Amino acid sequence: MRVMVTGATGFVGRHVVDALLANEHSVVAVARDVNKAQALSWFKRVELIQCDIHADFSALLRAETLPNALVHLAWPGLPNYRDFFHISKNLPADLAFLEAAVKSGVTQLLLAGTCLEYGMQYGPLTEEMETKPTTPYGFAKDALRKSLQLLQRETPFTFQWLRMFYMYGEGQNSKSLLAQLDRAIVEKQAVFNMSMGDQLRDYLPIQVVAANFVLALENSQIGGVINCCSGRPTSVFDLVQQRCRERGSDIKLNRGYYPYPDYEPMAFWGVPDKLASLTSTHAPS
Repeated sequence: MRVMVTGATGFVGRHVVDALLANEHSVVAVARDVNKAQALSWFKRVELIQCDIHADFSALLRAETLPNALVHLAWPGLPNYRDFFHISKNLPADLAFLEAAVKSGVTQLLLAGTCLEYGMQYGPLTEEMETKPTTPYGFAKDALRKSLQLLQRETPFTFQWLRMFYMYGEGQNSKSLLAQLDRAIVEKQAVFNMSMGDQLRDYLPIQVVAANFVLALENSQIGGVINCCSGRPTSVFDLVQQRCRERGSDIKLNRGYYPYPDYEPMAFWGVPDKLASLTSTHAPS
């Protein structure tokens, strides 16, 4: 397929482009910063369009650039989940772009959602559960999904919402937990400050997340919310300990230095029923 990827140079996007190319899809990579794109291994293997979607997206929807499918990952302002601009700026700008894409002839949309759509619900989170977002970011994503579902009634298209949980790997935000831990280890710091680490989360390596995007894209019969997660609860403390072992580090973990985030429940993880059904279907006999 000819696949357009917005946010192609972001943490998720750079790996999704790699995974699409590995499966022999043709990729139109959309990025605001050409220099950032040039530093990535796939730069010469894609058609790159420099574009700020929230300023002017017209270059993406011309007849000669129109893709078979759109993987929309661009979303400015992360990891600041609390700012109202997610609702006041990102939501209407994204909706305008995606409505125009559908009405221009794009027949398949695959978007990144977030586990923050669930809000403060505890335990295993299924794809059918009601959403109860408590942050502007979670609310904006949830509203975008619901708006596009309403748009489907007016203009039919394939709509897939890959709801992401927690990811780690190359290119992750420098303020993320494992990135800070890696930096502390490299700098040979004696102590690493963290929360108590008892909270349970659902983690996936970024390469698996990218592979899940491609799997969903290639199986358009699976629509709606698709939980992109492991289905296994892991404590933050166990994740940090595992990373220390991988790095051969004996850095002291100063647990309880930071409080727990007040916008997340203590224990939650996803139930990836739809991806599990695809994985079992594609498993070798």
